[in-house]
Amino acid sequence: MSADKPSAAAPFDPAAVPIRAAATVMLVRDHPINGLEVFMLQRTLAAVFAKGMYVFPGGRVDANDNEEQLEAICDGLDDEEASALLQIPNGGLSYWVAAIRECFEEAGVLLARPTDSSELVRFDTDVALQNRFNAARHEIHDGKMSLVELCTTENLRLVTDNIHYVSHWITPLGEPRRFDTRFFIARAPEAQEPLHDDNETIASLWVSPIEALDRHARGDLAMIPPTTSNLQFLAPHGTTTDALNAAKKIGTPTAILPKLKTDADGKVIGIAMPGDADYN
Repeated sequence: MSADKPSAAAPFDPAAVPIRAAATVMLVRDHPINGLEVFMLQRTLAAVFAKGMYVFPGGRVDANDNEEQLEAICDGLDDEEASALLQIPNGGLSYWVAAIRECFEEAGVLLARPTDSSELVRFDTDVALQNRFNAARHEIHDGKMSLVELCTTENLRLVTDNIHYVSHWITPLGEPRRFDTRFFIARAPEAQEPLHDDNETIASLWVSPIEALDRHARGDLAMIPPTTSNLQFLAPHGTTTDALNAAKKIGTPTAILPKLKTDADGKVIGIAMPGDADYN
């Protein structure tokens, strides 16, 4: 083969796709009319994974989420305890930290408190403060700042003790991107207003879990199974406190690994869930 002739693309090997650690957080609040509401974002139509889908804030666990210094600025949870909940040898705290970081990057909500207060940080006190944290949000997203640096500069602690683990999903074999995702739930700060970033996400809304599921059934809100399943977990609960108390009782959830269903030509025609007759 000549040097200037492009080689044929290697065939897609599903088994070679790496499974990346990821974390997602359901921000919930109490609405005076709708009751429990959850914050959702629509992923950009240019995304490789779950494009256009409505999801909760979240993303990959990265190297900065596992810095040793982070344990010292996390409330009420250390790596040993977090790893035990996730049933992994170590590095469990990085999932909680990733959930906080992604929530800040994608939704502008920072689940942290000043070191001299038990209340979560407020963004409604003055414009200069809002602008400073908004700039930090983008710097963390771009890798120019870490959460350690932000917490050190602003004298903050991450409220990892108020973020609860609710479910564990692994992307099916055969997808071009695969994630080992832990889902969490947290009460949304009263003095912070979440908003999509107009980059990775293009729309956002507060919605009751039942309404979100109804709109999904009507084809109004596109979602993937992990999202609808976690909405079903939220749906029976009328208040944030009820949902958080239910989450605390879960302990370590069973990992869910859906499987792609294909036709004779190998075209994906659906997804089989554990317990389905065609799940094998």
